[in-house]
Amino acid sequence: MSNPRLAGRYAKSLIDLSVEKNQLEEVYQDIKLLQSICKSNHDFVNILKSPVITAEKKEQIFEAIMKDKVNPLTSSFLKLLINKTRESNLPEIVKSFIQYYNKLKGIQEVKITTAVPMSDELRSAILQKIKGSTSIEQIELETSIKQELIGGFTLEIGDTLIDASVLRDLNDVKKQFKSNEYIHSIR
Repeated sequence: MSNPRLAGRYAKSLIDLSVEKNQLEEVYQDIKLLQSICKSNHDFVNILKSPVITAEKKEQIFEAIMKDKVNPLTSSFLKLLINKTRESNLPEIVKSFIQYYNKLKGIQEVKITTAVPMSDELRSAILQKIKGSTSIEQIELETSIKQELIGGFTLEIGDTLIDASVLRDLNDVKKQFKSNEYIHSIR
């Protein structure tokens, strides 16, 4: 079950503690590692959410995966989540932590989705265009491929979505034909 308030509280606590201990960058790298594990391995997320698997077993799984890969502060935080039975919220906590980190560092997340893979030249041209037309200094670019777009791209900057895809254009034309906008001009 989604619980963004809980995730925000745990993420904020971790970020505050890591700033206090002067380990923010190390903890951020650990959180990015956890994010990649959660995104790439759905079995791991299912284990976290499983009520059948005991807390001790989950702690052993964390220890096996994270041994010598994460900061002791992050390891202690993960143990705390298990002790408080909040490990099922880990993907949300990770997402919330990254949002707090980006806000703290002044980094803006930008997502671009294209129909085909982008070249490095195109990627840098898009970054320069975004920096030139906005007041954003630091950008974290996330790219994805969605062949359904047919061509063009969708760009998400914060809460703003720019849809310049062929799929959208085709859907607009389809709506125009359904509403028969041109029939009135013939009569």
